[in-house]
Amino acid sequence: MPGSAAASDRLGGLGRVLIAVYIVLALAATFRSVYQIIAKFDEAPLAYSLSALSGAVYIVATIALIKRRGVWRGIAWGALIFELCGVLVVGLLSILEPQLFGHPSVWSFFGSGYLFIPLVLPVLGLIWLRSTARAGSA
Repeated sequence: MPGSAAASDRLGGLGRVLIAVYIVLALAATFRSVYQIIAKFDEAPLAYSLSALSGAVYIVATIALIKRRGVWRGIAWGALIFELCGVLVVGLLSILEPQLFGHPSVWSFFGSGYLFIPLVLPVLGLIWLRSTARAGSA
């Protein structure tokens, strides 16, 4: 079926782009948070801890999206939902209660320091997971 093969190729292409962006974000958030925690943790412990948490979530999400079969599919769903909730909660708190953070975290202001990629990426990832589930069952 040519139509389904084309749809599968598009999903595969989108998946590769998502995974590549997740790898970059995982490395950026993790290395940034490690440096911040080592060099200046006392300045903004909550922000730097949240950045480390986001880096860990990005690593788990990346691995789960790469594997995305069996239990890994559920882990991918959980990681992306957790990530989206984290971006929304931290983003809102960073606007309403900025004094809580001291310095911005990856998820502060809905990921504005990372061009809002932390806000958009989990949404795209969830859409992709849903699409690949449909493609697999068709």
